[in-house]
Amino acid sequence: QLQLVESGGGLVQPGGSLRLSCAASGFALDSYAIGWFRQAPGKEREGLSCISRTGGITNYADSVKGRFTISRDNAKKMVYMQMNRLKPEDTAVYYCAADLVWGLCTIRPKEYDYWGQGTQVTVSS
Repeated sequence: QLQLVESGGGLVQPGGSLRLSCAASGFALDSYAIGWFRQAPGKEREGLSCISRTGGITNYADSVKGRFTISRDNAKKMVYMQMNRLKPEDTAVYYCAADLVWGLCTIRPKEYDYWGQGTQVTVSS
């Protein structure tokens, strides 16, 4: 059974950092591009970053470019997102998702087939 489990969320002060992890099980992680998304209360799900199957291609939303970095370790079946210089507007539930696709990855949520349950990130003083 394909499963994605996020971890690493929590409460952090503005300007701080967190590293989110996405653990994959039940499938070959290197067959999927992985994306990170977030959803704040009352807002639509927002695509943040994605990484291709081998990790050679990454894409970022303008809202996080230069602050967030996505990476993956297929041998460990893990995907990460390092988040620096966090802002209160980054507060949301963060999700990872898998997309069975070759080549480029996308940050459009509708393209993703499998989703984790989410982890809460709160940026507040």
